[in-house]
Amino acid sequence: MFMDWFDRLSEGRVRKLAQTTSRRSALVRIGRALVGTAFVVPVLPFDRSAQAAEGRAKSQKTDIDCEYWRYCAIDGFLCTCCGGSVSQCPPGTEPSKITWVGTCRNAADGKDYLISYNDCCGVTACGRCLCNNNEGERPAYRMGVHNDINWCMANSSTMYHCTVAAAVALAEPRKR
Repeated sequence: MFMDWFDRLSEGRVRKLAQTTSRRSALVRIGRALVGTAFVVPVLPFDRSAQAAEGRAKSQKTDIDCEYWRYCAIDGFLCTCCGGSVSQCPPGTEPSKITWVGTCRNAADGKDYLISYNDCCGVTACGRCLCNNNEGERPAYRMGVHNDINWCMANSSTMYHCTVAAAVALAEPRKR
């Protein structure tokens, strides 16, 4: 009974609307409603704290990011992505007998550190987390500060795998 009454009422209203409204005017009204909604929705308050926390997390670089402070002069695959750590070669590899050095600033404490970059040798290249940062790099004739050389050449196996960045000392302040 109620449904019959509701059906007749709905049908009557829809037929009257169809007789007095054209398709074009209906589209105009729908368009106005959508445009009006587009201006109102951005004004509504909503929580952005999750986006802010994500932004803070991204700004703090870890030892698997090429922008990590110790990697200012690194050229190679990061051992932290290949089973090692920032200062230890992965199992099955050995550190190169010769190394190159760089001086990198730790933004957390504002101090400069002497970083020893050692290639880890003996296994095929890791292939993950390739970084090529050349801050303070010198020409190849100054071997100890040039990062484009396979430093595994002094080891029994010259196969390059990845590179570690060990902080060995606090850098002395520059004399002017």
